[in-house]
Amino acid sequence: MKLNAIIVEDEQTSRDILKNYLSKYCPNVNVLGEAENIEQALVLIRNNDLDLVFLDVEMPYGNAFDLLEKVGDINFETVFVTAYNHYAMEALNAHASYYLMKPISIDELIKAVDYVTEIKSKEDALQDQVLVPKTNSVSGKITIPQQDGFEVINTADILYCKADDNYTEIYLNSNKKKLVSKTLKYFEDALNDGNFARIHKSYLVNVNEVVKYLKGKGGSVVLSNGKQLMVSASKKSDLLSFFK
Repeated sequence: MKLNAIIVEDEQTSRDILKNYLSKYCPNVNVLGEAENIEQALVLIRNNDLDLVFLDVEMPYGNAFDLLEKVGDINFETVFVTAYNHYAMEALNAHASYYLMKPISIDELIKAVDYVTEIKSKEDALQDQVLVPKTNSVSGKITIPQQDGFEVINTADILYCKADDNYTEIYLNSNKKKLVSKTLKYFEDALNDGNFARIHKSYLVNVNEVVKYLKGKGGSVVLSNGKQLMVSASKKSDLLSFFK
């Protein structure tokens, strides 16, 4: 699959190295243009249909996060390229698909491109389709602790779970909500029957309740009750693999 890309990097040498690596080792990447600051990048983003943006963090007159904020809703994947590893958490919060450290490792660059290629292929395959999970809803049960004992609920009745520090909010298709003194990781492990997907650090969803996938800054899903939940870039490929 061909990926239309741009390189946003203020140093000419770094742009040339990345472009050369892409040409040699990632031939499916078509570099449409280069930008040395966020204003030039905005022009390229608005005038091209992009799949991928290689984005340096530190640039003159603003950084990568300023650029993404100005762009708003986007439908391309972002690979951050930087010499500073302390931006990793911010990059994840900005829904970066991959984080490359300078000097760029060819192996890591290939992994980043392969990951984005996989995501875009799955998105294109699912575009304009009604989402049908590969797994069928099962009538399993789970117990949730309460002060006076525990409650048994059907896993099929769970729409999604949301992290709340060391608690988890469980949203049911009856419009009821349960607050449980267990972490989201606990429920991710407990609900491992193939019908639940961790889509974000804060969300675990019942894939049988997902009716629509929306491209965007990090992507999002719409559930059967109309609730829209954000998908983190690192979880996007895993989520899309649940669907035909």
